[in-house]
This record gives sequence, C-alpha cells and structure tokens, in this order.
Amino acid sequence: MIDHAQDLQAVREATARLLATVTPLDNAALSAPSRLPGWTRGHVLAHLARNADALVNVLAGRPMYPSAEARDADIERDAQLPAAELLAGLRAAADRFLEQAATPADWNRTVTLRNGVTDSAARVPFRRLAEVELHHVDLGLGYELEDVPADFTLRYTAFLADRFSGHPDVPPMELDAPGAGHWRTGGTEGDPLKVTGTPAALLGWLAGRRDGAELDAGGVRPPALPAL
Repeated sequence: MIDHAQDLQAVREATARLLATVTPLDNAALSAPSRLPGWTRGHVLAHLARNADALVNVLAGRPMYPSAEARDADIERDAQLPAAELLAGLRAAADRFLEQAATPADWNRTVTLRNGVTDSAARVPFRRLAEVELHHVDLGLGYELEDVPADFTLRYTAFLADRFSGHPDVPPMELDAPGAGHWRTGGTEGDPLKVTGTPAALLGWLAGRRDGAELDAGGVRPPALPAL
C-alpha cells in the first residue's frame, strides 16, 4: 500500500539527516571522492539537487529532464560550485520538491520518469526517499546502510527484488533476511539460489553498493547484478 503522506514525511526526515551531515562541509570535503566511481561528493549533492527539481517536473507533468546530456551537464556544472552555493542550492531544491509534493493533486494518476518509465504519482515521494537515503550513504561520511530506517530498507529491497524479477541476466534466487523479510527474484527456470543476510547487506548488494561478500549463498559468492 502506497501512503503518499507518510512517504513525504519520510523524505522530510531523510532530507534533514542529509543536510545535517553536509552542512559543515567545505570546498575540500566536497571535492573529495564519493563512493560512486568518478563522482566527488559535490557530484552526489549536485545530482540530489537536480533530481529534486526533475521530480518537481514529473509531478507538474513536464519531462523529467530536457535530455540525458542536459542532466549530465547540469550535474557536472553544479559539482564545481563553491560549497556554500552548492549546499544552498540543494536546500532550495529539496524545499521545492517538498512543496510540490505536498500540493493537493490526483495521486492515482500516472506520471512519466526517465527513459519512458511510468509510475503512480503517489510513489514519487518514495522514489525521492530512495535517492536521498542511498546517496547519503554514497557520500562516505559515516551514514551507512545500517543507519537507514528499517522500514525503508525492507520496502526498497522488495522494490529492487521486483525490478530484477524475470530479468534474463539474473538467476532465480530466494532472498532471506531472517526475522525481517523473504523475497523471490531473478529468473524462473531452475532451482533458486538461496541468499541470506542482514537487511542492510541484501539492500547494499541489490542496489549495487556492496559486492555480496557479507551474504551467505551456500558457499558461493552471490552473482554480480546488472546495473539498474
């Protein structure tokens, strides 16, 4: 069940945690590498700012980005901004998203995201929540997947398991977080590989943030998953 208002409140709280982490950062800290290959922390924060505005566009019925090239160019441009300017822009963009997402609307309507992907408008706050939570971790500033709220971890694990369900390059698998959740994903032919671990470890592997070394897959390393 999608609860737009609840998800929006979760975005507010996640944004507050993110801003508390990044507000003290100076130019040197923002120019340091993030955990995402080829991106500095400045790139991560520039992406989060531009993603907020892109989701405002989605909710307003406009294209999410003018083009893939424009998206990448905007991130590269803003990643070079002085810390004070980049952080002010991130706060302003986050506020614009929260304001747009709190405006009364038909939340059952279908909206269009990148690459022609469609979804319910009610799920947009959850998509923003995923951006904020995962990229907070990507900054490498002490906020880890184990710190992410448990309800989000389980919901996003279910979301990713569904994304990989039926994928031709993913073997059939049963994912188990003892005492927390169980999911089926991947292909449908053959016996499923049983993969067990903590919720954070499963999410990190599914989301491409960890290599699966923490997981138990019957003595083998869980497969590398294709990019989302």
